[in-house]
Amino acid sequence: MVPVLLVLVAVALVVAVLSVASGRWPVDGLAAPTRSTPDHGLPLEPDAADVAAVRFDTALRGYRMDDVDERLAQLRTTLAERERELAALRPEED
Repeated sequence: MVPVLLVLVAVALVVAVLSVASGRWPVDGLAAPTRSTPDHGLPLEPDAADVAAVRFDTALRGYRMDDVDERLAQLRTTLAERERELAALRPEED
C-alpha cells in the first residue's frame, strides 16, 4: 500500500512540474511588487535631513531597484534645479 502511494505522489509531482515548465499551468513568477512599508520617500523640496530619512522596501535579494532609481532621479532633479538657482544668484566673476 505504501509503495503505491509513494508512486502516485511522485507521478503527481512530475506532472505538476512538467505542467508549469510547459506553460500549461500558468504561474506568474514576475508579478508586480507590493509595498510592505509606508512610503518614506523624499518630499517635493528635500533637504539633507530628508535624504537621511529615506527608507526603501526590501526584496528577496535587497532593495527594489526601481524604487531606489525613482528616488535618486527625484533627488538628482531637485538638486540640479537648486544648483541652477544658486548659479543664477551668484555674482558673475570676471
